[in-house]
Order: sequence, then structure tokens, then C-alpha cells
Amino acid sequence: MSEERSEAAQLGRERDLGKVYDTDLIKRLWPFMRPYRGWIGLNFALIPPRAVLELMPALVVGAALNYLTEGEATTEVGWMAPFVAPRLGLGSLAWMFGLVFAISIVTLIMDWLRAFTMISLGQRTVRDVRRTLFDHVQRLPMRFFDRYPVGRLVTRLTNDLEHLAEMFSAGVIAMVADVFVMVVILTMLFAIDPRLALAALALVPVLGIAAAIFRYKVREAYREVRVKIARLNAHLQETISGMKVVQLFARERRNFEDFSRENASHRDSWLRSIRYDALLFSTVDLATNLTRALIFWYGAQMMGLGGITLGTIYVFSDYMSRFFRPLMDLSAKYSVMQSSMASAERVFQLLDEPREPEGRVESAAAAAVAAAESGVPAAGCEVEFEGVTFAYGAETVLRDVSFRVRPGERVAIVGHTGSGKTTTLKLLARLYELQEGSIRVDGRDIRDIPKPELRRRMAFVLQDVFLFDGDLRYNIVLGRDVAEEVVDEAARATHVDDLIERLPNGWAHKVSERGVNFSTGQRQLLSFARALAREPQLLLLDEATSSVDTETEALIQDALRHLMEGKTSIVVAHRLSTIKDVDRIYVFHHGAICEHGTHDELLELRGVYWRLYQLQYAQQETAA
Repeated sequence: MSEERSEAAQLGRERDLGKVYDTDLIKRLWPFMRPYRGWIGLNFALIPPRAVLELMPALVVGAALNYLTEGEATTEVGWMAPFVAPRLGLGSLAWMFGLVFAISIVTLIMDWLRAFTMISLGQRTVRDVRRTLFDHVQRLPMRFFDRYPVGRLVTRLTNDLEHLAEMFSAGVIAMVADVFVMVVILTMLFAIDPRLALAALALVPVLGIAAAIFRYKVREAYREVRVKIARLNAHLQETISGMKVVQLFARERRNFEDFSRENASHRDSWLRSIRYDALLFSTVDLATNLTRALIFWYGAQMMGLGGITLGTIYVFSDYMSRFFRPLMDLSAKYSVMQSSMASAERVFQLLDEPREPEGRVESAAAAAVAAAESGVPAAGCEVEFEGVTFAYGAETVLRDVSFRVRPGERVAIVGHTGSGKTTTLKLLARLYELQEGSIRVDGRDIRDIPKPELRRRMAFVLQDVFLFDGDLRYNIVLGRDVAEEVVDEAARATHVDDLIERLPNGWAHKVSERGVNFSTGQRQLLSFARALAREPQLLLLDEATSSVDTETEALIQDALRHLMEGKTSIVVAHRLSTIKDVDRIYVFHHGAICEHGTHDELLELRGVYWRLYQLQYAQQETAA
């Protein structure tokens, strides 16, 4: 029942995004199209001559039929005269054959030009939109990523933008061209013979009603297909991402059954869509054949009265086939436009997500860049929290937190899970914006410091280390221009150089996706080297040694004692053995600071820290 409600909700959202043409969206898309407006103008300018070229071969062939059946005298008058008169010394049939050939070549060149310019326009526009969207996503606040699924973001940056590109190749201009051709055909038919034109159009009202009905059915079926493919993709992503759990808990058969059900539902939705498409195609094809039969029947009667020629009947038959042709792919173009508009709306909804401010004061940014690029290690900075209160939605995580870290001081934050330790570091790095209180770095409110400047002064070492595709050196410098001796020193100080010596390719060793070809401890060591190569004023370590074995932990502790000198360091730790030598420890309990002092002072208090110690470190000593 819940799945049915979810699917109904998704269908409702698809209906909201189901417009075939939305002027507001086109206006928003126009700034990305403006640099290529010349190509758009060229395509619209080519519509009239292309329509004329499409109609000319039938006129030439009609003239040739008249010439063969009734002689040159009758073909020198009326609508067919221009195609037989200027023979340039050639026979009439040879002239008409050459004319059809020339028209075909010009039409081919014009079609190539239209297709190339429109597809190029679409790809260049989508490239610019994707670049803007990617830059925007990188600057969104962490709150956004807490609630927005990664799979949906990837869809916005890939599939939705590809659907947007289709609008240019088979969308607005193509539909305008089809309508223009239909209008020109009607004009030509009535200009040649109004009586036969009325007979030829007898089935058009019936076909128009049928097309409207099928269009509605196809639209509904297409909406359902989009919902089902979204559900199928979500199931695939969830299964692949959790493959380790799937295999460990032997869920392969259950997951296969769930996938088969979703896959069958998606297939059924597509079959319904195809069924309506086939019905529309068959209906238009039937109407075309009946119209041809009607034209030949009524035309034959008129020929017996001497009021029409065989060439005219052929022209009417050819033109009506071309008139009905746009109706055959109406559903396809309708779906393209609907999908493109829906994709454009979803893309712009993402672009409308508000960014958090970079900083209220920008003047110091240039100086900060110069200092960061000078290669001279900066001294530690002062950090001060004052009355900081913060909540994730309705859940308050920090309550009136105040403390001060002097330049070069080493401070640790400990506490139970959920007490607000990691949130404290995230607020300092402005991954989340303050709600109450203030945080100052060297006396400046961090909200007055541009984010790039603030983050150049710090290095953040996370518990879950993320490595990028590339070699080891790239994963340490992350694209920055860092001197080799700085990187080598960071690798030596964190004992990464021992790891590199054991690798077959040394520094050029390939890092697989997310660093899966390295152990957890090795990834932690690389993250330390990455942080130290940054030469920060402020080191933030969030459970940086929690996943490291005892031997590796000893190596890291040795490196940290040396490299934290002269730098302000704030360490979040569960393993109390790693913070015994820091200058001060703050104990968080239910989002507030309940104790602070050195390791020995806190043990003497016999409070929260003492209980944590008893639960963890003292038991380890007893076991040993």
C-alpha cells in the first residue's frame, strides 16, 4: 500500500512537470542559448526554403506525368509550366530529371546544415548548463546533501541534461517546421484545385480527434514509464551500493525477486506506451491510404470531365502523405518536449537551491591566497567559540558551547556518540552555518571570512578517507601547486614513504576508485600526508586514528607530536589513548561542555571522562 501511495505521489509530481512548452523555462534557458542565437536564427530562416524544396519534387514529377500522358502542349500551361519551359536545349524529361536531382542535393545539404547546427547548439547549451550546475552543486551547503540523494543529483547532471539536449534536435524548431510545411501544403492544394483539396481533407477532422486521444494516452503512459524507471534505478543503485551486505546476509534471491518485479512493471509500462504509439501510427497510416484512395477516386471522376490531369492527382497524393507524416511522429515529439520541459524544470529547481554566503567581508581574500601560495608555514591561529547553539532540524546538537584554543595549543574533544563533537568541527570549517553564537579565528568572526580563505588556513582529516582516481602524489596535493620537497617531507613525517617504497610503481601507483586497493590504515596515513602537505595553521582531526591498528597508530602518534608543534590542533577522539598528551581536553555531554582539563585532572574529577576511561582504556590495560 505504501508503495502504491509513493507511486501515486510520483505520478502527481510528473503531472506537475508535464507541460509540453513552458515559456518561463525557455526564458530561463535563454541566457545559455544566447551565445548561439545566430544558429537558432539560421534554423528558423531555413524553414521556408526547406518547406519549398520538400514540395518541389512532386510538382516536377506531376509535370512529367502530364508530359508523358498528354504531350508537351498541355504541360506548358498552369502550375507545371516552370518545370518544363526552361529546358536549355535538353528534352523535357531530361530537364525534369536534372531538376529533381539538383533539388535533392540542395535538400540534402540543407538538412545536414540544420541537423548539425541544432545538435551542436543543443550540446553546447547543455555543456554550459552542466558546467553552471556542477559549479553550483559544489557550493551548496552540507544541509542540502544531507537530504538530497546522490543518485538523484547524478541524474540531474546526466540524464536530465541529455533530455534537455533532445529538445534542440527534435523539439521546438522541428515542430515549427512541421506545422509550417503543413500550412504550405494546404495553401498549395487549394491553389491548385480547391474542389480536390476539400475532398482530400475529408478525413483530417476525424484523424485530428484520434490523434488528440492517442496523445493523451501516450502522455499518461510515458509519465508512468518515467516513474517506473526511477524506481528501477533506485533499486539498482541501492543493491549495488550495498552489495557487501547483500552477499553477507545472503539476500541475492530476495533482491533478484524484487528486481524482477520492478523490471516487469517497467516492461509493462513501456508496452502500454508502445501500444498507443502503434495505434496512432496505424491510424495515421490508415487515414493516409484512405485519403489516397479518395483522391484517386474523386480525381478519376474529375479527369473524365476534363477538369483535372494525372499529374495533379499525383501531386495531391504525395502532398497528403507529407501532410500526415508529422502526425505519425507527433507522439514521439510530444514526449521529447514533455521530457525536456520536465528535465529543465528539475535542473532549474536544483539551480534555485540557495547557496550559503561565502563571507561578509571579501577584502582579505587576495592576501590569504598570497600567503597560502608563499610556501612558508604559517603560525598557529586562535580559535574561540562563544555561546554556540546548533540544531539539525528539530534536534538540538550543541547547547551554548563556549571555549578558547590559544595559538599553537593542542585540544581534544571527547564524549559519547551524538554529543556534538564532529558538529563542532564542521561549524568551524563552515560546512554548516552558525545559528546562534559566534566562532572567531584570530579575532574575526568566521562568517566575515570568505570560505576559501578560511579553509586554506586549516586541514581537516576525516575518519572516512576519500581518495580520488589518480596516482598517490595527486591524492596528496589534490591539484595544488606544492613543492616536491614539501610533499616528500609530509610523506616522510607520516611514514607514507615506507608505503610508497613497497609499491611497485612508487609515487605513480594507481589509486582505484575510492582507494579500494589500499587498506583503511593506509588510507588514513595518506590523509595525514595530504593534511600536512597543506601546511595549515589549524589541524582538525575527526577520529583520525579510530580505524588504525596499534602499530600504525604508534607511527601516527610519533608524526603528530612533531608536526603539531606551532600549529593549533583540535582533535575529536573516541580512543582516549591518542589524546593523553594534549594540552586540554573538553568533554561533551548532551551537546554541552560538562568538563575540561588535562588527562590527569579529568581523571581526578571522577566524572564523565573518568567513566569513559574506565569503560575503554582501563579495561584494555586489565586485559593486557
